[in-house]
Amino acid sequence: MVEDLLEILRTNAKESPETMAKMLGVELNEVERAISKLESRGIIRGWQAIINEDLVPQEHVTAVIEVRVTPEREGGFNRVAERVAKFDEVEAAYLMSGGYDLLLFVSGKNLLEVARFVSEKLSTIHGVLSTATHFRLKTYKQSGVLMAKPSDEERLVVSP
Repeated sequence: MVEDLLEILRTNAKESPETMAKMLGVELNEVERAISKLESRGIIRGWQAIINEDLVPQEHVTAVIEVRVTPEREGGFNRVAERVAKFDEVEAAYLMSGGYDLLLFVSGKNLLEVARFVSEKLSTIHGVLSTATHFRLKTYKQSGVLMAKPSDEERLVVSP
């Protein structure tokens, strides 16, 4: 039941516990206990709305930053990653395989603010070897949700 409950929450976290109980074929108190247990175990870390930032009238910039790091003898990448993740500008931080070690999602009021974060905070951390910053231009899909408004035309356009 837990996997099914998590899938419902991933799809629509605003779904009422009563509706979830009906969808899962269980009692309401069972759903409420399961959610409470998932929160206390740290599996559910918070509740958020998915916002189409392209439609918000305020100035806002999102960047994806690839970071190469020198791993530490005892802590590997953890110590540097945990330090970087504490910055307010960092929305998300992931350890990656491949050509770089950390992948950061960073936000700021404008390009200059993000550039200052990279040059004054991120790149000055001991163990950070290099960074590559990419700015988000437009969002098409986020957290499994399409950002475009549904159109009346359901079929894809086919061109020769």
